[in-house]
Amino acid sequence: MIRIVLTTTLTMALAACAGVPMADPQADQEGKRFDPPAQGAGAIYVYRPGWMALAKTVDVGVAGGYGAALAANTYFRLEGPPGPIDIVCKTDNTAERQVDIAAGETRYVEVAMNGGLWGPRCSISEVPADQGQAAVLRAKRVTPR
Repeated sequence: MIRIVLTTTLTMALAACAGVPMADPQADQEGKRFDPPAQGAGAIYVYRPGWMALAKTVDVGVAGGYGAALAANTYFRLEGPPGPIDIVCKTDNTAERQVDIAAGETRYVEVAMNGGLWGPRCSISEVPADQGQAAVLRAKRVTPR
């Protein structure tokens, strides 16, 4: 019985990652070094932790036309000019958050899946650097579009 549950869980986890464009392993490792952003720029990590709604991806949009589909335990990093950045997630609902990034600063944003009446719902929250870095280290990098 335990073997069936473990096999099912592993299969679902692999299926969840298969639906999003994954970055190559070198880019994943570079992201996990948490290098400071380029001179005059800021950086943001957007990640999705956990196993809630494992097989469902979350579409995340970032101001400037960037975005990505995040499966469970995936992340992306973007660098750009300082200022406010609008982040939007879409599942059965739409959630929005604005994060103000200064030059030389790196911020961490969690896009979480939560149970809802009709299906999973997404939420966005900024988290402290230690919490964000720990989550990114457990995740795999996706390629933003």
